[in-house]
Amino acid sequence: MARVVTFGEIMLRLAPNGYYRFFQDDQLQATFGGGEANVSVSLANYGFDSVYVTKLPAHAIGQAAVNSLRYFGVDTSKIVRGGDRVGIYFLEKGASQRGSVCIYDRAHSAIQEADPSDFDWNSIFEGADWFHFTGITPALGANLVEICKQACIAAKAKGVKISCDLNYRGKLWTRAEAREAMTELCKYVDVCISNEEDAKDVFGIEAENTDIYGGKLNKEGYKSVAKQLADKFGFEKVAITLRTSISASDNDWAGMLYDGENYCFSKEYHLRIVDRVGGGDSFGGGLIYALLSGKDTQSAIDFAVAASALKHSIEGDFNRVSVAEIEKLAGGDGSGRVQR
Repeated sequence: MARVVTFGEIMLRLAPNGYYRFFQDDQLQATFGGGEANVSVSLANYGFDSVYVTKLPAHAIGQAAVNSLRYFGVDTSKIVRGGDRVGIYFLEKGASQRGSVCIYDRAHSAIQEADPSDFDWNSIFEGADWFHFTGITPALGANLVEICKQACIAAKAKGVKISCDLNYRGKLWTRAEAREAMTELCKYVDVCISNEEDAKDVFGIEAENTDIYGGKLNKEGYKSVAKQLADKFGFEKVAITLRTSISASDNDWAGMLYDGENYCFSKEYHLRIVDRVGGGDSFGGGLIYALLSGKDTQSAIDFAVAASALKHSIEGDFNRVSVAEIEKLAGGDGSGRVQR
């Protein structure tokens, strides 16, 4: 069984029921989620030994976050306890031409104020096959940039493969800050995951003839983006998600995986979206599973895109699907017919 370690921030998610606007009614649903935590849950669902690392307060809300991961079988034994608060994000889900809105309340969270000495990476990576983090985590502060770097160095020393989803968040840091930090961290990365915006925002690498707001994507342009990223950092593989946003409710969704020789595109799915938060993370989880399972480049991108397509139909950050469900969709059965 493959052992995958992920590292980042898990947050409390507070969202109105259904597609209500903030405080349109007097209730907010409380769940948990976060980029790397979402990946860890996916991998646990697929049967991997999935280890999640973060820092959380030793109070009831921090414990509830831990318990939300334990429910899916995620190994939480490496989570450091301490600090005062769990980060929060408020989500208003969009519909039709009204986009979703995320408001963050994560300043001074336990992980944001973590110290490099909190994490014994040599112990954490014992027996590990893979390490995953995203660009969201170093965006939390200079201390997190250093912690991520130490994690990458320790992973490399143990022969652990490293993947990173660039995941640029303009509310957390500037493009210049992101470029400086991610240029250093990407030196250690084997598999890079990006989308139509991240490569441009972080590294200034842009696909030609693409209008992400007008719903026009030029797939051929992403071959150039993937090759530029691989050439710049020596990535073994570059995965790019391709989202055509028709509206908040309807997207077309596909992906590409470049392995240094071949550019493999998945089929394109038309999505009627229930909840798109965590869609990219479910892609990352699917890709890691596929690559560690020995799938070839085409099969790996097909699996990752099918996994993330299914996630868009599920409420909450976590992708509550099985390998069998993903393989069924990747194999061509997307009818959605009742299973009896």
